[in-house]
Amino acid sequence: MPITPTEKIWMNGELVPWEDAKIHVLTHTLHYGTGVFEGIRAYETPQGPGIFRLTDHITRLFNSARILMMDLPYTREEIVQACKDTVRATGLQSCYVRPIAYYGYGEMGLNTLPCEVDVAIACWPWGAYLGEEAMRKGVRMKISSWVRHDHNIMPPASKTTGNYANSSLAKVEALKAGYDEAVMLNGLGWVSECTGENIFVARNGKILTPPLTAGALEGITQDSVMTIGHDLGFDIRTDNLARSDLYTADEMFVCGTAAEVTPVNSVDDRPVPCPGPMTVAIMDEYAKAIHGDADRYKEWIEHA
Repeated sequence: MPITPTEKIWMNGELVPWEDAKIHVLTHTLHYGTGVFEGIRAYETPQGPGIFRLTDHITRLFNSARILMMDLPYTREEIVQACKDTVRATGLQSCYVRPIAYYGYGEMGLNTLPCEVDVAIACWPWGAYLGEEAMRKGVRMKISSWVRHDHNIMPPASKTTGNYANSSLAKVEALKAGYDEAVMLNGLGWVSECTGENIFVARNGKILTPPLTAGALEGITQDSVMTIGHDLGFDIRTDNLARSDLYTADEMFVCGTAAEVTPVNSVDDRPVPCPGPMTVAIMDEYAKAIHGDADRYKEWIEHA
């Protein structure tokens, strides 16, 4: 997914030219993976660019930092406004928004307490993460040989840069084996999540998604999907899933800010009906919500 430059990036309180947004090679987080970040999307709406669940994302950013004992040098409200300012500076009607907080230059070693915290926000155009065809045809999934890390090893509740080495290993393994995405199990063998998405499985009229205790990130899109599912009258809930539940699913989809809502057509070469009727209904309602076309979800949109 090549990056398309935009005009400005917000760095430590200033909008600077894209090409000037640079850090030192000895930046602490570059060596130890101790940054926290968010992935957010802004969509074209009748009222201009609308950032989807911006405040919820920034709240999660602060929660991630709290888990790492990282003190952010800005308030939640200041980062929310900075995201809006950065989106507006791009001139784009829709874009991906990446806020990141990281330990900067000046200290080396594993003790982060004396480190200064820098914050940056970049925006750029980004299409369908799993491919445009995936929305219609679905994606092929593989159970990864890589296990999702444990709560007492690398806390999955924190969206930490270092956590994504685990996801990257699983993603590359799946791609090299000819699949689109990987499903990660936890140390007990329960389904956790995909490399960058939460997973939903429909069986016997119920839609299930793994709980946070299984090692899944507390997904903003996951929460949106569950709200939409309830409003559509579906029995949708969190529960543990075994890999065999995926093999015998009536329908399945994954969701995340980058992937949005994407159907699944197979897991380990076991076909899954795709897209299923509940998946289609949720996809359609989600598409309305993100573009500001669903009145009951208007509060999810914050305009730049």
